[in-house]
Amino acid sequence: MELRTLRYFVAVAEELHFGRAATRLHMSQPPLSRAIKQLETEVGALLFARSPAGVTLTPVGAVLLDEARALLDRADRVRVRVSAAAGVATLTVGILGDSTDPGATRLAAAYRRRHPGIDIRIRDTDLTDPTCGLRAGLVDVALTRAPFDETALMVRELRTDPVGVVLRADDPLARRDRLQLADLGERHWFQFPQGTDPIWQSYWNGGVPREGPVVRVVQECLQAVLWNGTVGLAPLGHDLPAELAVVPLLDMAPSRVVAAWNEGDTNPLIRSFTEIATAAYRDEERPERPRFEP
Repeated sequence: MELRTLRYFVAVAEELHFGRAATRLHMSQPPLSRAIKQLETEVGALLFARSPAGVTLTPVGAVLLDEARALLDRADRVRVRVSAAAGVATLTVGILGDSTDPGATRLAAAYRRRHPGIDIRIRDTDLTDPTCGLRAGLVDVALTRAPFDETALMVRELRTDPVGVVLRADDPLARRDRLQLADLGERHWFQFPQGTDPIWQSYWNGGVPREGPVVRVVQECLQAVLWNGTVGLAPLGHDLPAELAVVPLLDMAPSRVVAAWNEGDTNPLIRSFTEIATAAYRDEERPERPRFEP
């Protein structure tokens, strides 16, 4: 199995849709489908159950997903250490959630102009690690959301976003103009896996212990709402499918977009990144349509 093919597989497994995975990987869908079919041939079993609505993981696929994530993390660690030993001028940026955020787009363009000779590596991460691999040494700097455990980290706030509750469009609460956390009563909320930063988990649960399905990526969150009527919180501003709605929450602290890096790291490329990020997010126009992230 090639690492590239495993990255393709993880993208499809997390998006649960070949088209969205192809967009995320910046490739067309046919070669992605061929790569997955070849991987299934190598494994000797189907990894996905396919339907017009999308795909779901088979039991074999679920096992491979855990192993592939662990293997890719290990490969990333090897690359980081080798690049450091070789003295290659690289900056690895961890991005949580939606990398199409206009602020992130402006940041990327501005950083390329300032540092045209730097090799920028992007590590797109799931929702279980809000530091995007900082503590494991997988990235140099993270473009993410707070709150999370900031021990031994430096954090710079770039923007705050109001938060709403994501519901099925046919949910009676979806007809309300605004809600409070108390209105959600005993509803099930999506949860993150064991070991997830407790500060991060508590924030997205509205500060109260909840019960509900365990998710790792945005698409799993959306599917939990669509299939189970689960509720969850999300920053306002991301596009949502027509079957979903988001209603602003009056008593929820805003979600903070931040840049984070390891305390004591004196890499000038990181310092430049945070300065450019601050400028890129300053005074940006607010998006009008709801967007989903966590």
